[in-house]
Amino acid sequence: MGTTAPAPTARVFSSDNAAGTSPEIIEAVARAASGQALPYGADDSTAAVRRRLSDIFEREVDVLPVSTGSAANALSLAALTPPWGSVLCHRESHINNDECGAPEFYTAGAKLVALGGDDGKIDPDELRAAARHKAGDVHSVEPSVVSVTQATETGAVYTLDEIRALGSIAGETGLRLHMDGARFAGAVAALGCAPADLTWRAGVDLLSFGATKNGTMTADAIVVFDRSLTPELSFRAKRAGQLASKMRFHTAQLDAYLADGLWLRNAARAGAMAVRLREGLKSVPGVGLLGAADANIVFCRLPRQVTEGLLADGYAFYHDRWEPGVVRFVTSFATTAEDVDQLLRDVVRHAG
Repeated sequence: MGTTAPAPTARVFSSDNAAGTSPEIIEAVARAASGQALPYGADDSTAAVRRRLSDIFEREVDVLPVSTGSAANALSLAALTPPWGSVLCHRESHINNDECGAPEFYTAGAKLVALGGDDGKIDPDELRAAARHKAGDVHSVEPSVVSVTQATETGAVYTLDEIRALGSIAGETGLRLHMDGARFAGAVAALGCAPADLTWRAGVDLLSFGATKNGTMTADAIVVFDRSLTPELSFRAKRAGQLASKMRFHTAQLDAYLADGLWLRNAARAGAMAVRLREGLKSVPGVGLLGAADANIVFCRLPRQVTEGLLADGYAFYHDRWEPGVVRFVTSFATTAEDVDQLLRDVVRHAG
């Protein structure tokens, strides 16, 4: 009788979307497949998710499950921004670069105004100026909402003070505040803070609560802190095809994701693997680390022969997308220490 060969290490570091689904979530979906349940969110698991998130955020919230983070962002911004309004966001934000105009489409034409700032974080001085620029001028778009990405597209995490500062500016200038939390769990795990402090206590009105990058199968959500927005969001979700008839399959995933802290354990593991990778890369000649690595994204500069060697080995990662020689590695809740260590060994081998 032959022996079973060990499973090969994972070689996909292009995105945490490449990871599978946590076993607890698969089991929850299987349980939801038995019997009957009321449709369109009138089921028990949808109510349970709302209770869990209300507990997590320490206040009553409404929850709209959606199938993608892009839907969560676009619908949230549409509820906060008139067609003649503007969304103030970072130039590297996902809504500005990676959503194929969905925010503009769902808002019926609102303009995205891109701001600067290090590590994908909006610079407060730029925000303050943009929030007042041509405000009230009928010839211009009206500054209406700020959208922050937590964690940012570079893997950095806004600190509590940084989020509070942006929330204060938004409040002073009459702007709404949206948070793209595609990797929100990673930010909470990195900061070790209360989710409430990172969101509504800092002025956030709506949160795009990401989960698919961190263990769910097909479910993200909009968490509504200003519940006066819920009716409009509900109609917009239906009109956008995001009101699932068998919503229990979305919320069964989210319920298991939130139960017993699974969402934070998964995020902490992804973050720890990014730290392991970053620390290992520090000692490789010719490799230059770039930016922060607070969450689960590592940017670095690799010699050309290393990049080409890794690609030839079958690794998948983004390279040359930002500038020549710059690569991005993303870890996930499913990344193991052996996955990272094998990547580091291969980097060293190709570095010569």
